[in-house]
Amino acid sequence: MISKKLLRALLVLSVFTCFLSKAQKIALKATDVILSQVTAKDAKYKNKNALVLDIKGEVTNEKTLALLKNIDFHNGTIEATISGQPNSNASETARGFVGIAFRVAEDISKMEVFYLRPTNGRANDQVRRNHSTQYISWPEYPWEKLRKETPEKYEAYADMMPGEWIKVKIEVKGEMAKLYVNGASQPTLIVNDLKQGGNLRGGIGHFTDLKITKED
Repeated sequence: MISKKLLRALLVLSVFTCFLSKAQKIALKATDVILSQVTAKDAKYKNKNALVLDIKGEVTNEKTLALLKNIDFHNGTIEATISGQPNSNASETARGFVGIAFRVAEDISKMEVFYLRPTNGRANDQVRRNHSTQYISWPEYPWEKLRKETPEKYEAYADMMPGEWIKVKIEVKGEMAKLYVNGASQPTLIVNDLKQGGNLRGGIGHFTDLKITKED
């Protein structure tokens, strides 16, 4: 899943949950999320009120995320603006991982995830560029397994830069999910076989400037 070198996710405070004509506005703060191996604080970042997530000490597994309270999501659309960059003391292999987890089990034992590697977006190495976006499914399908067994199927290129805001949109329906980056009309990455199947419901982790449209 997301490497131990993950440094932060920056979350904008205004969150909107939309269901047909009903809209629920949530003022997102550090007290509004459930944390797993990360710290959270409210801050200003690049002209946006943001919630900053950072790794908390030594992580024991890949479940480094903040889960939004009282949100149930199954099918629909998630739109967010996110930013990631390596810590100042990170190694050269750090990628600034940041992403969105959806259909997260209540005990965070299972989840579907799209995440970005911002330092790969404009790398001079084409192979690194091809690994800019990633789908994984925790716990049985980490990126290493998917890359080894089905190379190129769950990763794709998208232009991005570390430390800059990146707009993402995720469309989820049944066992299919599509990831769009920075307003593109066509998806960057398409997953036709979500590994948890179409029945898992749950919250959302690693999000910012969030808008959720539910279909069920």
